[in-house]
Amino acid sequence: MASDLEIKAKEAFIDDHFELAVDLYTQAISLSPNNAELFADRAQANLKLCNFTEAVADANRAIELDPSMSKAYFRKGNACYELEEYQTAKAAFELGSSLAPGDARFTNLIKKCDEGIAEESGDLLDQPLEKASTQVVPAEGDQESDQIVNEVPNQATSQLIVKPKYRHEFYQKPEEVVITIFAKGIPAQTVAVDFGEQILSVIIDVPGEDAYHFQPRLFGKIAPEKCRYEVLPSKIEVRLAKAEPLNWISLEFSKDSTVPQKLTVVSGTHGYSTHSEGTGSQRPSYPSSKPKRVDWDKLEAQVKKEEKEEKLDGDAALNRFFQDIYKDADEDTRRAMRKSFVESNGTVLSTNWKEVGSKKVEGSPPEGMEVKKWEY
Repeated sequence: MASDLEIKAKEAFIDDHFELAVDLYTQAISLSPNNAELFADRAQANLKLCNFTEAVADANRAIELDPSMSKAYFRKGNACYELEEYQTAKAAFELGSSLAPGDARFTNLIKKCDEGIAEESGDLLDQPLEKASTQVVPAEGDQESDQIVNEVPNQATSQLIVKPKYRHEFYQKPEEVVITIFAKGIPAQTVAVDFGEQILSVIIDVPGEDAYHFQPRLFGKIAPEKCRYEVLPSKIEVRLAKAEPLNWISLEFSKDSTVPQKLTVVSGTHGYSTHSEGTGSQRPSYPSSKPKRVDWDKLEAQVKKEEKEEKLDGDAALNRFFQDIYKDADEDTRRAMRKSFVESNGTVLSTNWKEVGSKKVEGSPPEGMEVKKWEY
């Protein structure tokens, strides 16, 4: 049954029905999941559909099943080249060349990768390159020929975007990006994760269910050898080690993305600040978990200065005058002021303790008013 599907898939590919070919290869893989040829051929169909991350994942699986398959390295290199992952592409082409030393295609493509790497490094600023897609044109009756052409991918054939089966979120630190895929109760053996120079491939293939593919081109480059993942009871956690301490404004790469911001760790805090490459402006990226330190002495001095300079009228001015006297007075003066004010029901305010300390202070109401005692 799997062989029949494989034959139909090859026929669909030759007839340029690439989506149908991918679907047929997928059905064949479900029946023969350890067939490296099927994964390598589906990688080629995905290349034609411009599904480059899927092509990398298929090629990686084919290599895992058969490390001696040179065409799997060839297709992985092509997909990585299209994703502008020149280092990864070059490594794939070099491995493929070692398996097929007589194949001149690998030599030519390694040179193209070197040009891309040099361009990224700024070594070819005076020699702008026109990047070409290096895809293989199948000859009649053959899935892959030796002819390499410059072919512009047909974006119209890309697969439709569908709602993902599992929700995912991400957050970042200066040195890594952490992605959480909320897939509950997934057996670890059904999860396959691959890391590229700037791509991530997560495939969850639970028997009896539709396979889940999460294969984004990442916002920034990562260090694949330092990346790791863990399958937990309620989620899958993927940790991507950043190649550079840049602030990712999104998880996935976009040509409309703004200039990446380099993260600078702030000494003495748990947060860090960012600045745009080529600019001197700085702004906080993530707030510290600690409260901001307040200079209370400075704040108190500022409040006192404002209070002193504040201009008041009427009763407010009079109260301020008495407050200033009380604040600067000695203890006897303060006792005299408190005693006289309380005993006179607020009509007398004396600063002479010798005068009011030995007797009760009688009230002295303003002219035209009299003191009355309230009966309770």
